[in-house]
Amino acid sequence: MKINNIGRMSVNPYKKQAEKVDKLEIQLKKDQIQISDEALQLQKIGNVDKARQQKVEELQDKVSSGQYEVDSKKVAQKLYDFWNN
Repeated sequence: MKINNIGRMSVNPYKKQAEKVDKLEIQLKKDQIQISDEALQLQKIGNVDKARQQKVEELQDKVSSGQYEVDSKKVAQKLYDFWNN
């Protein structure tokens, strides 16, 4: 009489290991956000200076009313200085 595979029916040792790996992969796939220290400082400082805000508003008013004029010589000089320095 010959008896084969007693107690080994449908037992796969690799199946349990594969299930453990799948569970770990599910746990590791969580979204993460990392914000640098510089970004946190910028968020705290984010308030624009009042003087700068006032200047921006003045420029917007001039542009919308048509009173804003561009000095082409100044623009050309700034471009020239930028590219040659």
